[in-house]
Amino acid sequence: MASASEQAGEIEALTSPLLTAPHGFFTRRGGVSTGIYASLNCGFGAKDDQAAQVAENRRRAAAALGAAPERLVTAYQIHSADAVAVAAPWTPETAPKADGLATAAPGIALGALSADCAPVLLEDAGAGVVGACHSGWRGALDGVIEATLAAMERLGAARSRIRAAVGPCIGPEAYEVGPEFRERFLAANTGHDRFFRAAADEAARAMGKARFDLPGFVVAALRRGGVAEAAWIGRCTYAEEALFFSNRRAVHRGDGDYGRLLSAIRAPDP
Repeated sequence: MASASEQAGEIEALTSPLLTAPHGFFTRRGGVSTGIYASLNCGFGAKDDQAAQVAENRRRAAAALGAAPERLVTAYQIHSADAVAVAAPWTPETAPKADGLATAAPGIALGALSADCAPVLLEDAGAGVVGACHSGWRGALDGVIEATLAAMERLGAARSRIRAAVGPCIGPEAYEVGPEFRERFLAANTGHDRFFRAAADEAARAMGKARFDLPGFVVAALRRGGVAEAAWIGRCTYAEEALFFSNRRAVHRGDGDYGRLLSAIRAPDP
């Protein structure tokens, strides 16, 4: 489903055939950050050098999308079900607290930052409306997908025309959760049980642990929301260390922090 640059040292972005607007699920390659942030860390929330390294990484990503650096916008993500419309760029200091973005403003690139959570890029090509969504398990369960679709609708998009691609995130084989996690999903809807499978390890199973299919859950939410097409790009952030940052992998190693991947889509020119 995806393609990526094969040239070492250059910025790399996976793409989806579902989307026609300039977009990319950027890997960790092609940036200037070092250490645990090597190299394309695009998150201001990390303890990386924001003024120099993170800003340069974001400039490179914006350039790959054909956008001016100041027109690449990301929200102050809080694992919420909140989505906002973007009419003009903002600065990192004035970014709203939200996890879904929508715009019809030509040339603005909407970004979602992630490191295991599911980034979602959306497009209604006919209306010239695009969206970006940061969907971890909490946001997905609480309704961030629905909120992002509604924000796009208010700008003139039609759900029957929206196509959505779910980017690299922690895959179902790597996402082991405890029984209280599963119970929270079943309390919301017993039908959510289909997104859980028994843990691979016998000892983990004895403790009631299970594996959760985050990308499957997000794709199902998109389809339930009425989009024309939705699919996961099929790449696991936890398993593919050379390409992706992973919060869970960093926690397991005791790294103390981790880089953030950028997924972004630019509203088409008129």
